[in-house]
Amino acid sequence: MTEQNQNYIYPEKTLKSAIPCVGVCLHCGLPVHMNLIPAPKGTGIQFVRTDITDKNNVVPATYLNVADARLCTSIANKSGVSVSMIEHLMGALHAFGITNLRIELDAPEVALMDGSAQDYITLIECAGVVAQDAPQKALRVLKKVSVQDGDVHVSLSPNKDGLVLDTMIDFPQSNVIGYQEYHLNLTLDNFKELVGRARTFGFVSEVEQLRAMGLAKGANLDNVIAVEKDGVMNTGGLRDAKEFIAHKTLDAVGDLYQVGMPVLGHFKGEKFGHRHVNQLWRQLMADHEAYEIVLLDDVLNKG
Repeated sequence: MTEQNQNYIYPEKTLKSAIPCVGVCLHCGLPVHMNLIPAPKGTGIQFVRTDITDKNNVVPATYLNVADARLCTSIANKSGVSVSMIEHLMGALHAFGITNLRIELDAPEVALMDGSAQDYITLIECAGVVAQDAPQKALRVLKKVSVQDGDVHVSLSPNKDGLVLDTMIDFPQSNVIGYQEYHLNLTLDNFKELVGRARTFGFVSEVEQLRAMGLAKGANLDNVIAVEKDGVMNTGGLRDAKEFIAHKTLDAVGDLYQVGMPVLGHFKGEKFGHRHVNQLWRQLMADHEAYEIVLLDDVLNKG
């Protein structure tokens, strides 16, 4: 349950209490112990590698710190300390409007949990969300900015009332995926009901190659949808007919929180990956006429 600040309709937020969780890292396969800890106003979202003590182990979750975005979103600080697989947790934080949080972990990756954001949603609801004595800022897109990379296209354009996402994927090599489109008006309820439970997926034909590269060591049928040409290997099948594109949309919600504040804009993504969203952020933020930082209390309907 969210407590409301008396002074601001849209305040900064953090967790009401700290909450621990345990999971496995998708790629390195290590167990990881995490603590989600309330942080003071103005802190932002910070990941802290508690297994590293001989150098700066704090890694702020910003687009400028994205060091690798091929298979997941990885961030790193100037000391070379990195944290990977942040996008599912970041998606949940974005949906709940949590602006300040310290995330401690003792491994190089965020816990994959069941491959979706559902467990993080549950953890946040158990801990509770509290309003802080500061107005929440937002980034308002003022003009369209886009990135084209072959048949990949991503863009952000103005949308005054919040964040809307239109996404598309096309995997002709799999009859169970094929071509899918999705539309999401980002609200907490929509996130929880429509995309929060959508799991990450991978192709069975690629597993051996990934593991030979030292990747996907923690993947199993409890945390990844294993895709074959005509179906999936997971007992019980899919949670939703559009689970694949819903998960890509979840990833986008997480990657669109790389500025540490809500986005007022319209995101479109076709056949995109994590790196394309980061390229989009870098292009937009380099053009100071393409955005402005506003107070949500000033721009959203207070009625």
